Amino acid sequence: MTVPYALTRVGVMMTPEPGNELEAEGVLNPATGHTPDGQLYLLPRLVATGNVSRVGLAAVELKDGVPVGVRREGVVLAPDEGWERGLNNAGVEDPRVTWIPSLNTHVMTYVAYGPLGPKPALAVSHDLRNWERLGPLHFEYQAALDTDLNLFPNKDTVFFPEPVTDPDGEPSYAMLHRPMWDLGWFREGEGVHLPAGVTDDRPGIWVSFVPVADVERDVRNLVHLRNHRLVAMSEYPFEELKIGAGPAPLRVPEGWLVIHHGVTGEQPQGFDPTTQKVSYAAGALLLDASDVTRVLARSTEPLLVPETEEERVGTVGNVVFPTAIEVVEGVRYVFYGMADAAIGVARLDRLT
Repeated sequence: MTVPYALTRVGVMMTPEPGNELEAEGVLNPATGHTPDGQLYLLPRLVATGNVSRVGLAAVELKDGVPVGVRREGVVLAPDEGWERGLNNAGVEDPRVTWIPSLNTHVMTYVAYGPLGPKPALAVSHDLRNWERLGPLHFEYQAALDTDLNLFPNKDTVFFPEPVTDPDGEPSYAMLHRPMWDLGWFREGEGVHLPAGVTDDRPGIWVSFVPVADVERDVRNLVHLRNHRLVAMSEYPFEELKIGAGPAPLRVPEGWLVIHHGVTGEQPQGFDPTTQKVSYAAGALLLDASDVTRVLARSTEPLLVPETEEERVGTVGNVVFPTAIEVVEGVRYVFYGMADAAIGVARLDRLT
């Protein structure tokens, strides 16, 4: 099976507003969602001087049914909690928002850049404006992995929009994520610690689950994840360094479509993106609808690579970083970060 989908550039959606201190170092990697009145919004990552990130809210403006720009409406999440700030860093970064109809809730996963580096966290909302933090994610201990996933920095977390079946056959909400195994960033000389059964130290896409019954009892249980499984590792040249999930998985006739990013190049140790000499491209996976741990097909070539000026030149050059998919007047659009500085939009088409 092939992945019968393609991305076609539409244009630039959002660039930093001159004179706006909160956007001095870029606007990028947006989440999206619809308010109850049907208005489509971006929730962009806004980066202030000193690499301090917040999550903004911006109404999407359309021209002839096509997203072309935004109208800013302020900040909805800032690094106000102690665990979202270190002595020399702070941020709530790279939000992904999934509308889960069965919960009647927008679920935002984001990266809290706190004292121990990037850790995944969760917040929920009914209107995209008011967000309730449910706190850092917790990965239940799984003896077969011979490690504690909570030890590791983790990014690219995003929930599926509807329940799926977990490895125990139980209806569950599922979340993709990307642990990073090198603990040298935290403790000098500690190096890489791989889970049992994993032989490749490159960051790949994992999935974890939480039973529907637990969430129905208390939505705060969304942070308590279990049944961790490796889904996909890098396989092709455009993703040689690492891969990570992008927008919430999209249900399509073939299964679940996961638009992901693949990275090539040179990435020094640490989390300063400006030291990286890398290229980020967009790829795609198809997961089995009845078993989301199973990859049915994947793109051997990227769907989108950095080519335009906005994608090649910015805070981190040569980056297209897909983070959201929305349907506008029957057409699917993917919103993506451009060179860690601006936000673009591309049309997602199914090939016949």
